[in-house]
Amino acid sequence: MSASKTAVGRSQGEMAPLSAITLNVNDQVRQLEVDPRTSLLDALREHLRLSGTKKGCDHGQCGACTVLINGRRVNSCLTLAVMHENDAIVTIEGLGDPGHLHPMQRAFVERDGFQCGYCTPGQICSAVGMLAEVEAGWPSHVTADVATPGIALTDNEIRERMSGNICRCAAYPNIVAAIRGNAEGGPG
Repeated sequence: MSASKTAVGRSQGEMAPLSAITLNVNDQVRQLEVDPRTSLLDALREHLRLSGTKKGCDHGQCGACTVLINGRRVNSCLTLAVMHENDAIVTIEGLGDPGHLHPMQRAFVERDGFQCGYCTPGQICSAVGMLAEVEAGWPSHVTADVATPGIALTDNEIRERMSGNICRCAAYPNIVAAIRGNAEGGPG
């Protein structure tokens, strides 16, 4: 291979053909033309200007980019935008707004579940998805009895299920309290 070729076999100045896609983001149908290699994270931030979803590690290790796709939590940096036509994508902006916060957002505010706030959108989206997993009866690595129909949402259970979301400020006790409070029907 010549030095002027990139790893994908294109010359350095050559652009990939764009893909026309339609995404359903926060209950709004949005049409885009993107490079087929564009991550969902970059489509959300750079093309749709939804900056709530954060780019942390860009390798799926920190969880800052967590969004909900068809109700399931997904690291948006690890999936391509073109893979999500006809999917319901929800970002932090789609959960609530300052005048009408989602109960999990309200719990994070009331329990001070954030410090710098950078990881907070991913933490909140992950927490919403995690509670749906618990409600569906999906066990985790620390679930004591996988045969029991209801999962006891202990602090260890919450920590295990949220372990894919890193908070560099170490607000973990307040994050756990916010999730627990929300799961129990209160603000936190």
